[in-house]
Amino acid sequence: MNFLFLALLLVGCSLADIFMTNPKGSNNRLNENTVNRKNGARLFDSQNNNKGGYNVGERGVEANNEDHTQQFQIEYHGSGPGAAEESRLVVEWAHQHGCGANPKVQCNNVIQYMCMNQGDKDDYPAGDGDSDQDTKERANYLRDGIITNRQTYIQGKGRHEMTDEEHLARLAGAYAALDANRGLHESFKWYDMCRYREANNGLFRADQEIQDNRYSFFDKKSYPSSHRTRQNKGGNVRGFECPEERDYYPYWEPTLQGPYDAEYQRTPWIDAAYLGDTSNCRNVNKNSFNSNNKYRCVLPGARDYGKSIHEEGCTAEGGKWVSFESYLEVLEKVDTEEACNEVAAQNEVNQVVWRPLRSDSEEDKCIVKAPRPFCGRAATTRNNHLGNALANPLYSTRFNLRLPHFPSGDTKRCVLRVRYNITTADYDSKNTFADSNGDASPVTNDPTVNILGEGDELQLALAINTAQFGRTFQDRSHIFKVLPRTEAMAGKVLHNLNVRGQRGNIVQNFPAVEYDFVPDELKMATGDLVHVQWSGYNTNPPNRAGEGTDATDRNNFVQMSGDLDTSYPQQFNKSDLWSNVESLTAPDASPKDIAVSLASSGYYCGYEAHSTCPAEQSLTGNQREALQGQLNNANASYRGHVLKVKGAGNYFYLCTRNNAFTNRSQKGSIIVQDPDL
Repeated sequence: MNFLFLALLLVGCSLADIFMTNPKGSNNRLNENTVNRKNGARLFDSQNNNKGGYNVGERGVEANNEDHTQQFQIEYHGSGPGAAEESRLVVEWAHQHGCGANPKVQCNNVIQYMCMNQGDKDDYPAGDGDSDQDTKERANYLRDGIITNRQTYIQGKGRHEMTDEEHLARLAGAYAALDANRGLHESFKWYDMCRYREANNGLFRADQEIQDNRYSFFDKKSYPSSHRTRQNKGGNVRGFECPEERDYYPYWEPTLQGPYDAEYQRTPWIDAAYLGDTSNCRNVNKNSFNSNNKYRCVLPGARDYGKSIHEEGCTAEGGKWVSFESYLEVLEKVDTEEACNEVAAQNEVNQVVWRPLRSDSEEDKCIVKAPRPFCGRAATTRNNHLGNALANPLYSTRFNLRLPHFPSGDTKRCVLRVRYNITTADYDSKNTFADSNGDASPVTNDPTVNILGEGDELQLALAINTAQFGRTFQDRSHIFKVLPRTEAMAGKVLHNLNVRGQRGNIVQNFPAVEYDFVPDELKMATGDLVHVQWSGYNTNPPNRAGEGTDATDRNNFVQMSGDLDTSYPQQFNKSDLWSNVESLTAPDASPKDIAVSLASSGYYCGYEAHSTCPAEQSLTGNQREALQGQLNNANASYRGHVLKVKGAGNYFYLCTRNNAFTNRSQKGSIIVQDPDL
């Protein structure tokens, strides 16, 4: 019952929302220029209102909804193999119904990510090709897509127990229906397993009734499956997300997305952090798939996934109860135990092991395991307030995520999700299970209560929806990339400095935010690295407040002439920041080259030409129209520079376009101290 204890504790209640601001959360938005998102079922079930979310980044100056190559994915350099070689990403979000030491609610946040091999430019899924490779790409490749339709799910008809021929024919039709132009996070195979797998009947469902999967009148072997939950008893399809896995954590089945594929190496959901009641940390560590194998029922035949979620039922089905390894990646080129042990000796954070990926295999592989998730206390926030947490300094809820290290050195494409789980104390969530369902439920839908007791009548109606006692919300990022470190980055802490927010005033933006840097106060040591980059787009809803061309995001990075309460940039010849940094991504760029590129959002790649800056795109050799002063002809997004900060000091900076006193403040500080002080 251990997994039931956690599952029940970590679901939530009430009308709440969660919106991620860094990395920018999509809330299922893509590229629409409407105030509300067009399709709340595009990739996942957020349970959020339709107004939140940020569009996918764009490379250029014009709106794009036809060419995926013009989308912009943030590129983070990953952590190194050493414990001190951390690449830190501030994950930031706001949620509506409170958390932490708030006595009105019990809650937690769960942060996870999923990655796969990036491949090369030819790996993006072909649109209409019907070759095996085209089909494989469409079925596996993590992508944002270019249209807002969700992928089509082709379900089985009639009997659950199909023949191999029937199953393979349906699978072929399902893969043919997958569209390269539509987004994809979880795989079709993952959702198909979810539709077939029986629901966990040990869960507390209050007075909610979960329907069986009866596809026809003649289907005599129906049962409730894991695509129906208390929050989603109708079994609505949102992307290829499995509703039961979404609603409960830690999940009792492997979160692998299908059969292991050496080419794509799609990971399971990797646990990064649990933020809630720290008394649960032992159970979180015990049940996290990162370091503890999970079992599922494996059947003989074409459809190898059984319906049972326990060994006894699996045996009755004629299946095997198989243990699966979670992995961050598999080092296919490391083909001996000795070589695998050499990799393991170099990794201080990841565990690297030599063993099979599943218990029914005898083929050993060099498996890179993710570390245990961080477990800590949730930040305190108040109810009915998408605002800051009770912290000093005053920020939205944040977590410093250590980006993963991939020993292969391969570039990965990833997606990150934050789940917000809440419940009340109207029942003992730790000890309430299926025997309290139905008429025995301690809570019922919209009850009427008499507060005076027998003999007097004062009937009051309560607004209780047992489908929301408890409840889970989530937001997810757009696709981003994790790049290997260069040799110059070895041994260094790397801080990621990004831009949050979008065009519009506070009312037009809500529940999103106005422009700001994140973190806007960065504390680091001399010799540390900082990667300054940002993502924006040209598809903001029209007629929103802001500078420059309507509907466009533009940002830059310029040192300020004074402290944070000033408004003017510092002239280069008086700057102390640029004389104290060097670029690791453009090693021969001069201080003036770096300053010009960040000030112009990359429109000028430098003051003068250098190895990563063609002369015609430099300021002195420019052959295009001049940069417009409000950055209108600069690109919406910019890869920026990885900078090594060589000198201690307090450096203040701003965005010249968006910083408008009394309207919005887009400023920040980098506080650098010598490590031994």
